[in-house]
Amino acid sequence: MARVGIVGGGAFGTAMACVLRRRGHDIVLWAREPEVVAAINRERSNTAFLRGVPLPEGVLATGDIALAARGAEFVVLAPPAQHMRSVTQALRPQLARGVPVVSCSKGIEGGSSALMSQVLAETLPDSPVAVLGGPSFAGEIAVDLPTGVTLACADPVLGARLESAIGSARFRVYLSDDLIGAQLGGVLKNVLSIACGIATGKKLGSNARATLVARGLAETVRLGLALGARLETFMGLSGIGDIDLGRTHHRAGRRALGRSGRRARRAARRRHADRARGRPGAQSSRRSRPGHRRSSGAALRRRDGRRAGAAARRIRPPNRYRPARSVRYRSNERRLLAGPE
Repeated sequence: MARVGIVGGGAFGTAMACVLRRRGHDIVLWAREPEVVAAINRERSNTAFLRGVPLPEGVLATGDIALAARGAEFVVLAPPAQHMRSVTQALRPQLARGVPVVSCSKGIEGGSSALMSQVLAETLPDSPVAVLGGPSFAGEIAVDLPTGVTLACADPVLGARLESAIGSARFRVYLSDDLIGAQLGGVLKNVLSIACGIATGKKLGSNARATLVARGLAETVRLGLALGARLETFMGLSGIGDIDLGRTHHRAGRRALGRSGRRARRAARRRHADRARGRPGAQSSRRSRPGHRRSSGAALRRRDGRRAGAAARRIRPPNRYRPARSVRYRSNERRLLAGPE
């Protein structure tokens, strides 16, 4: 098929290598870390960023960014958003004029507040830019679970060519020409994910999370329209799809960040209270005593679930819509459950 360069050896770059290799392309993946390059070439696995996922044969990893760009029909960019500028500045001398680049990084550059497409317009002015967005966990993409994504490109002919090269029956690509909307949805869902994680950590309930999502989406749409995006983009995969994945799934990093921040503050308040009572080592001494077994994350989640359930039962109002069963019915029920006399 085609030769494709991938810049960025993290989880998503590795997952895209799996997607594109399954489409029959020759893949050269550039990674900054020598241990990642060695693990991919030797063990067919990225143990640092995507542990437990075997990579298909035909994915070549390299520490030379020129090798990733050489002869590529298009280049997939998947570095962290805050490193996009420096990475693409290093890529520019190695990339042939007119070779398209597909940005998979979700973020806004610190300092300049530029979207990734705007950064690429400055660092790679001779390359057409497309943006890939939507609900897409790297681990699920890598093992070929069904996924739908948005590919935004200003040039419809180039967009159709990239869609044909990237998309498959299990990695469905939907075309758009709204680059701003496709990027903003993926960026601002991170804020909503953190807020939903905080709401979960504070046990504010499902109503609060739903309110956060609805009002957050409304603010996202208003900002997008002011920046030139279109409303329908936020109703699609790179809007509602991204937001829903970030707010519901326990593996969403920003949602976990919100929950962990709540737990960290709660632990800090406990330590502060212990010090105020003259027990500065209460927490550490309890955990370091012989025979103490530290609870796992799953055990802590089960404990929190039991506590939340108990609290819900304490405040649950009576169900006025279910008619009370008669005394005769209850006595017959007991007799039936007891079996024949």
